[in-house]
This record gives sequence, structure tokens and C-alpha cells, in this order.
Amino acid sequence: MDAAVTAAFDLRSWSAAHLDRVESALSRWVVAEAPAGLGDAMRYAVLDGGKRLRPLLVLAGAEAVGGNVQAALRAACAVELIHAYSLVHDDMPCMDNDVLRRGKPTVHVQFGQARALLAGDALQALAFELLAPDDEGIPAGVQARLVRLLARAAGHEGMAGGQAIDLASVGLALTEDQLRHMHRLKTGALLQGSVLMGAACGSADAQAQDALRRYGAAVGLAFQVVDDILDVIADSATLGKTAGKDAQQDKPTYVSLLGLDRSRAYAGELLAQALDALAASGLRDTRALDALARMVVDRDN
Repeated sequence: MDAAVTAAFDLRSWSAAHLDRVESALSRWVVAEAPAGLGDAMRYAVLDGGKRLRPLLVLAGAEAVGGNVQAALRAACAVELIHAYSLVHDDMPCMDNDVLRRGKPTVHVQFGQARALLAGDALQALAFELLAPDDEGIPAGVQARLVRLLARAAGHEGMAGGQAIDLASVGLALTEDQLRHMHRLKTGALLQGSVLMGAACGSADAQAQDALRRYGAAVGLAFQVVDDILDVIADSATLGKTAGKDAQQDKPTYVSLLGLDRSRAYAGELLAQALDALAASGLRDTRALDALARMVVDRDN
């Protein structure tokens, strides 16, 4: 897309308008009335924090293909619930054992391990419930595609599989190909899945689908490369989570493998791949997707 056109797109205003709808929907659907304090833990895990990149990618993907607005909103919230559940579980002592997330104590620190585990379980279940409403006129075929895309992105072929590789790789010297595979699953699959879920809310031909798949893969990996960089150069207050944790736990990262300069260059290469994919998509308006890709690479937290 032409740089002047992209520059004219106001990502801040676009994001604010869309996030108002997402936050309102999340607050409505993640109810405090779940029993025995479970609702409080669920809401603590989801509301009032996070960049909401995955919901924004869903909504931008849906806009690019003229998608069903209500289906896209439900998909955006569902993917954020999956992301939130994964963070709750990842932060627990049996996994990364972290005490800070989104600038506040992690869920297991605030509510105890048992309630944190159940909150993550309940958020995951709620995500799939949101994708299959019976009263909003969303075609059954669209619902099924959304459920399948989210399940694949979150399961053993995606996020959970990548996390298993990550845990098994502590202290090991991975090759660049092995590291790329791990992060395409652990982080990239849910980000790519967000784009594809947005596209599933509308109509996209084979050319557009392939382009959005390549875009999502590039953005998903770029996010992790930048995350590895920020873990080294930023502080905990900026990140909202414990800085330097990967090095402390002897986890393989792009910085440990390639160094800072090469990692930064690689993030730029991935951004170029994402923008090239959009240019080849044949879609009329990909300004939001373009701007989100640039934000992923240029962010400072």
C-alpha cells in the first residue's frame, strides 16, 4: 500500500473506536457472578489491561473482507479470552512462575493457584461459547469456521504445542529454524489465527486468503522477535511484566541466538513480508492491517 495512504490512516482513532466495543463486550460477557469468586478472577485476568492486538487483528481482517460485524466482535473477544487464559496459566509456578503481568500482580498471586487455574479453564470454555450464539443470525458455517480456526491456533498445532516446546527447550541451544518453529506455534499461531478469523467473518477468495495467511505468519513472528528485543532493552515498568526473565531462565530467544542488531533487522524483514502480502491480497482496504503490522514492529512495550 502507498506510504502516503498509510500515513493518512489514523490508527489511534480507529483502535479507540473498536476497542470501546471490545471492552464493553468483554465486560458484559465475562460475568462477575460466576461462583465462589471465580468471576472476580476471570474479570481480573481479562479487563483493564493489555494491548488487545489480537482483537484488533480480527476486526481489521473482517473489515478488509466486508465481514459480519457481530461475528467479528464475538471472534475478537473470543481470541482475547484465549490469550488471557494462556497468560494466567503461563504465569503459574509450574510454568514461568511470574508475579507481574500487565503492570499488576498475576492472577495466581492475587487469587491463589487453584482459582487461577480454574479461571483460565473457564475463560477458555467461554471463548468457544461466544463463537456459537443461537440468537444473532450468524450463519452456522461461519460459526463452525471460527471455532475450528481458534481451536487449531490454541491447541497442540499452535499455542499449546509451542509452549510445550518452549518448556522443553530451557537451557538448550536451538537452531534458528527450531526457534522459528517454536515461536510460530507459541506466539504466531494465535496472531495469525486472529487475522484468519476476521477473514472468516466475510468473503475472501483464494488469493486474499493466501495473502492474509502470509501476512498473519509474518506479523506473528515479528511480534515475538520484538518481544525478545524488549525483554533485553526495556524495564519491567515499561513492559508491565518482569523484564529479563528469558535470560534468567536460560530460554532460547532471537537476541540470544542472533544478537540485538540482527534481531532488529529480522523484525524489519518480517514487516516487509507482511506488507508485501497485503499488497498482493487484492483487497480494497487493508489500511488497518498495514498500520497494525507497523505498530507491532515499532512498539516499545
